[in-house]
Amino acid sequence: MNLRSLFTIHAAITFAAGIILIVSPDLIPSVVGIHLDASGYLIAYLLGAAELSLAALSCGGTTLTDAKALRVIVTALVTLHALSGILEIYAFTQGLSAAIWGNVALRAIVIILFLYYGFYKTRGK
Repeated sequence: MNLRSLFTIHAAITFAAGIILIVSPDLIPSVVGIHLDASGYLIAYLLGAAELSLAALSCGGTTLTDAKALRVIVTALVTLHALSGILEIYAFTQGLSAAIWGNVALRAIVIILFLYYGFYKTRGK
């Protein structure tokens, strides 16, 4: 595994999530007990657009060699996953299903991987 591979995997997952959120807006939220009616689909569509943008950012990261540019992308992705995890924990305290803890754990793993490959492995470059 290296940063390029991590970007590729992240791009594939975020691309898939984006498409699912646009094609079937209720599917991903329903996993943690959130059910959207048609009036809430716009939120899922906008989140889907954001996921597709993150996939594009990750794809772009696979072609870069400049360590500073790579760290900017990694910082953005770590920030996204860290804040999302914090907000998911907050949502849990507000009554969201405990199923969200799986997502929080996955985000923690993603953060660790990006920090390791994006900062530790690129230091001095």
